[in-house]
Amino acid sequence: MKGFAMLSINKVGWIEKQKPLIGPYDAMVRPLAISPCSSDIHTVFEGAIGDRHDMILGHEAVGEIVEIGDKVNDFKPGDRVIVPAITPDWRSLEAQAGFHQHSNGMLAGWKFSNFKDGVFGEFFHVNDADMNLAILPKEIPLPSAVMITDMMTTGFHGVELADIQFGSSVAVIGIGPVGLMGVAGAKLRGAGRIIGVGSRSVCVEAAQFYGATDIVNYKNGDIVEQIMELTQNKGVDRVILAGGGIETLGQAISIVKPGGVVANVNYHGSGESLPVPRLAWGCGMAHKTIKGGLCPGGRYRMEMLVNLVQHNRVDLSRLITHVFTGFNHIEEALFLMKDKPKDLIKPVVLIE
Repeated sequence: MKGFAMLSINKVGWIEKQKPLIGPYDAMVRPLAISPCSSDIHTVFEGAIGDRHDMILGHEAVGEIVEIGDKVNDFKPGDRVIVPAITPDWRSLEAQAGFHQHSNGMLAGWKFSNFKDGVFGEFFHVNDADMNLAILPKEIPLPSAVMITDMMTTGFHGVELADIQFGSSVAVIGIGPVGLMGVAGAKLRGAGRIIGVGSRSVCVEAAQFYGATDIVNYKNGDIVEQIMELTQNKGVDRVILAGGGIETLGQAISIVKPGGVVANVNYHGSGESLPVPRLAWGCGMAHKTIKGGLCPGGRYRMEMLVNLVQHNRVDLSRLITHVFTGFNHIEEALFLMKDKPKDLIKPVVLIE
């Protein structure tokens, strides 16, 4: 089969590989729609998780099952399914402990385009199909469905980690697709003031659509100074960190109130360490909680997010700015995510 792969750090291309083999609990899936992610960019062009050779990229897909193992009970060939970016080993001790994202090792629930071929192939393998796939409802368009697999679950996880309460003031640093879902999730959770931090007009308009009450543009000056001025030098109750470089963690700590929470769902793809500003952290005694987490995956999570989309709680179509048709457009879509033109939020490639 054909696939679009990371050949080595800073190098991508099309390769031929054997079709994957499936075990008794697994499924083979043909992609119907895929989307490249900024994580793919960090992986390839920053070497964020180390060098990978001839590894098919991609972890955001919806598809059609073409083959199942003889122990799969709930799915059959021909089913159209949502495939979460995170496909854990559900029989692991980590899953039993409540951290399925790290089943059998830190970040090991993230298999696609990490240590296993991803979804940018003509076929791809899904482990533990009954626990990791969800039926794709007919009324959800393919481009929107792809957004559930990673962007929605990641942005909403930022909201969960931040423990947003009714009336909480929230800053979302980075209003790309994950941050936009952080804004949407914060509104659903009952946040009061929601400050979005970003510069591109297409993202600003989407952030306001999803519930941002204020916008801070980092091109207009230091975001800490701007947010502290907006809040009469009080800061915010919660920060969702969904973009930017290594400096953003320190900025988040600087703007969150004592007793507040910084929730990181940003993929920090470079640097040996992340600086914590000593004074802003109250010399270590400010009761400012810093959390970071890989998004939840699995069937139950996907079904819960589908409920929100089906019942018009979240309109995912606003995330999608570029749609291509045809397998050969995967490379073009990937480089859009790398170059981030001013009119981009997310590209989707339709395969069927």
